[in-house]
Amino acid sequence: MAQPTLTVAPNRHISLDNLVEILRDQKTRAMDVIAGAGKLRCLDGKLVIAETEPRISADGVTLTAGTYELNDIALGGVGEKLKIPVPYLRRMADENVPLLDYNVNSWFERDHRRFLVRCLRYDTAGSNGIARAFLSDRFLRIDNLDVLLAALDGIRQAGVAVDVASCDLTDRRMYVRFVSPEVQVLAPQLLRNYRSPFDGRRGSDLPVISGGFIITNSETGFGRYSLAPYLRVEVCGNGQTVDKRVLSRTHLGAKITDDDGVIDPSPETMRQLLGLITEQTKDAVRAYLDVDFVTRGVRELEITAGVAVAKPDETLKVVGQKLKYTEEQQQDILAHFISGGDLSAGGIMQAVTSYGRSVADADVGYRMETTASEALRLAAAAAV
Repeated sequence: MAQPTLTVAPNRHISLDNLVEILRDQKTRAMDVIAGAGKLRCLDGKLVIAETEPRISADGVTLTAGTYELNDIALGGVGEKLKIPVPYLRRMADENVPLLDYNVNSWFERDHRRFLVRCLRYDTAGSNGIARAFLSDRFLRIDNLDVLLAALDGIRQAGVAVDVASCDLTDRRMYVRFVSPEVQVLAPQLLRNYRSPFDGRRGSDLPVISGGFIITNSETGFGRYSLAPYLRVEVCGNGQTVDKRVLSRTHLGAKITDDDGVIDPSPETMRQLLGLITEQTKDAVRAYLDVDFVTRGVRELEITAGVAVAKPDETLKVVGQKLKYTEEQQQDILAHFISGGDLSAGGIMQAVTSYGRSVADADVGYRMETTASEALRLAAAAAV
């Protein structure tokens, strides 16, 4: 069986500087529109929104209809809001675009609600672009760049040294992982039989776990802003969240009361929201980046990590069914389990996190990080 490798995918495992550069570019091209269903229509599989594109003429600047490609997230949002089955929408988009237009437009004509459409223009000159999310007009927008800068301010105020472990950006979410070189604990019992599936280094040679935290945010309706404690195994760089004390901010707020059209958030509203994120981050850094807190987290993992796994195929099947891992994911996790060499429930946990770190899809990777502790418990129970 081939040794697992780290997959380098676009916007995966990028630096903080690269992430900020990407987010700044997106912010210059971002456009949010509140539109009633009567100002929306589907044409050739694209979303046409009235009064969104500026046109300069002898009479001045007027707003004309803009045309925006529907990415899969936005298409799914249209299906959810109009109660059209999303798999059917996707099939029409692939096989029968006129039928897609007819179905969507028929339901738009019968709808009196307003929606928030989040778009990215192709360039800053006001060209058409991509509809990246189709949301409720109660969706409270907290953008990735603003969240990141507010969180960095909170980290600075906390006065604790941290390193950026890795950053990921997908159409669904932003992920930024931080660890502290000042908050490390020894975990020889947890790592004694483990070796990195990437380079073969043994956990017994570097039995160190660093404390940290992970920040996530979604601009497109896939969960709230959150900040969770995070543990990183230094011998391999794999990490996982701790199951408790997650701070979050939901994106559902009061209805936006602007007239239909292009909108910008209220400066005062954003100031208050971002101030809250800064304060939450400062408090969380001080709470999570504590040696006693990290030690307790590691000891909780060690309670069941030593349970031997005699039949990894059967154990992983149980774990996969409970956590809804696909068959392909289960097989890939098994490969990491074998390469890791730790034939225990702890080895299952390590395999889940190393697969999560190596998979190309950062959203899948994050799900592995957040389910690894539960995979440990399920593996221990199944192996007994």
